[in-house]
Formats: sequence, structure tokens, C-alpha cells
Amino acid sequence: MRLFSYFDADEDRTFGIAVEGGVLPWLALDPERLWIDAPPLVELDPSVMTAFAGDARLALEQMAHAVDEARNRGVRPLPLGSLRPAPAVWAPGKIVCIGLNYRDHVAEQGLDVPTRPTLFAKFANAIVADGEPVVRPAGTHALDLEVELGVVIGRRASAVDATVALEHVAGYVACNDVTARDWQGNKAALGPGQRGDGQWLRAKGSDTFLPVGPWFVTPEDLPDPQALALRSWRIPGAGPQAGEVVPMQDGTTADMIFRIPELIEFVSAAITLEPGDLLVTGTPAGVGVFRQPPVFLEPGDRARIEVEGIGSIENPIVDGSA
Repeated sequence: MRLFSYFDADEDRTFGIAVEGGVLPWLALDPERLWIDAPPLVELDPSVMTAFAGDARLALEQMAHAVDEARNRGVRPLPLGSLRPAPAVWAPGKIVCIGLNYRDHVAEQGLDVPTRPTLFAKFANAIVADGEPVVRPAGTHALDLEVELGVVIGRRASAVDATVALEHVAGYVACNDVTARDWQGNKAALGPGQRGDGQWLRAKGSDTFLPVGPWFVTPEDLPDPQALALRSWRIPGAGPQAGEVVPMQDGTTADMIFRIPELIEFVSAAITLEPGDLLVTGTPAGVGVFRQPPVFLEPGDRARIEVEGIGSIENPIVDGSA
């Protein structure tokens, strides 16, 4: 099943289910059909991607039956082009991100392959929708993009073994892990006398630094998340390449050092993952900071990323000091 999150006429976030001809609105479904023994999928916010309750996997299965009944009642889908995208995940309780998780990305930095996952966090303030601006804060000059596969937890995961970890996944989303490379402390982004923060929180977790696409794809529609192409592009707003779609990253989730089940096992051993939490799984080679010379996102540029089987996100870069 593919779900699409969007803003309705009242600017509220909602979602629909992808069907032939467009998107079937959530509100057109009969909510009594969305669960049997499980609690409602949604309690307060009418967005499956925002607030899961109980067993999200079971509720999604029940939703499929509700879709069939709505179509039998003659409910017409909304044209996809008429909808303004909203993030498929809006307010997760936790956003756990993985650094240095692709072999080619580790190699482009001249580093050894890590023996365990590198974890860092973002917060919900970083999430923006497809098309919304990424703000370059005053004080940084070195924004970079990172295409990543996001994993949405659908069932509570505490000390979960890798062999059953995928049973705790509700679905997948596309993410762009925007990074201020100078604040991160990368030497290629630092001028004379400059130094980074010594940790990644500001560099990775600033406002608007996590564009999330509108598509939420369930495991049944994405049977092998370890065989997906990941691509990113920079669209310059000025200079000789202005308006061109310039390729940046071109990788595959098959290159992950720690696969999704291993990541869930490692994280859940110490951090309980709850329904609706987001696990952002790392990025392949080709980011701007490790190019010769380095390439950073400037105000007026656009950043585009795409995850095969899920969809793309494109965001303009704007100057926060302005």
C-alpha cells in the first residue's frame, strides 16, 4: 500500500491511499473498518504517518479493506497533481539517524569501515515537506545534501533480535539529511582558524534540515529495502550551471554496512523504538563536501533527492539571515 500525505483546504495535514486515478482521501473511508482487535490507527491527528496507536501493521491491513469498500461506494479519488505534499512523518517521538553506513561513503572519506553503527539524532523541528524551503541559518556557509531511506516503526521495539526486526517496520519514506558541514567540523568546509562544534546536533538538527517526502510505502509494496537506488541532484540558482540538474549521489541500499534489521537490533538494545519513530539509515557517496573542489548548497539553489520505489523530494535553499 502507498499512502500520500498532503495539506487539505484548511491547511491541516491529512493523507490518502494511492489508487488508480489518484489518492483516495482518508476521510472518505469508514473508520470502523480500520481495526478489529487493535485500537484506532489514529487518535488525535488524522494522519497515519503522524500518530500510530497500537499495532500499525494490523491497522494498515484493515485499511486495505476499507479502501475496497469506499471504492465500491463510488468514492472518487483526488487527482495527485491537485494536492500540496505534506511530510509522510510529521512529529515522530524519536528520529534516530545513522552515520557512516555506506561503504562507498566511508571510502570517499578515507576512513576504516566502522565496527558498529554511528548514531545521532534530529528532532521534529527539522522536518519540512517536499517543496518547502530549507533555511541556511546565519553563521554557516556549507550546506550539503544526503539522500537517505527512512524506516518508520510500526510496533514497539525493545531489545529486538535482527531475525524478527522487520516485523516492527510499518513502512518506508524518502529523506534528505541536510548538513551544515562547517558546523559539523569537516575540514574541507572550514576556513583558516575555524573549527566545528565537536558534535553533530546543530549541524544536523537545525530547523528545516530534514525534508521528508509525502509517500509512505508499506513493506508489502517494498519487499526488498536493501535493493533500492538512491540518487540526489543539485539545481544551481546562479552561475554558469543555473537551472541545470547536476547529478550528485548515485548509490544503492545494497551498499549499507549495517542493514535495516541490524540497525533496529542495535538501536533497540538501548533505545526503545515506539510506533511512529523514524530511523534514517545513512547515505551513499557523492555528497558535496568530499568533491574536489567541495560543492555546497547556496541560497537560490534547489536540492533534489530520490529513493527508488518511494519517490522524490525537491526543496529550495533560502538564506536565513535574510
